[in-house]
Amino acid sequence: MNRTPLRRDTRRAASITRARTGLTQDLRGRQRRYITAMLIRTACVVVMALTWSRWPVVAVLALAGGVLIPYVAVVAAQAGWRQQRGTRAPLVTPTPVPAPRVVLEPTLILPPEHDKAA
Repeated sequence: MNRTPLRRDTRRAASITRARTGLTQDLRGRQRRYITAMLIRTACVVVMALTWSRWPVVAVLALAGGVLIPYVAVVAAQAGWRQQRGTRAPLVTPTPVPAPRVVLEPTLILPPEHDKAA
């Protein structure tokens, strides 16, 4: 049995649709970006703890990184989805269809006649 290996070096086929990325793929990508940013933040805190007494300038920079990275991570994770969406199709406004004109005719309602012969 001869199997051809999967070729990962080939280019992906061009998409002809304007479909967005799937929710699962989008969520996975945002989670990876966020976890990467949190790992960098953890490294900043560790560097700050290790360099606090020897190099205070490096420690303060690491502290600033540890404080600012969560904000940047959340903004980047949320903004990434909007960039991947692409442009929206223009909204189509329906042309107003006039309602059929109904002519109301006057109607005379008479009271019921009573039987006087009884």
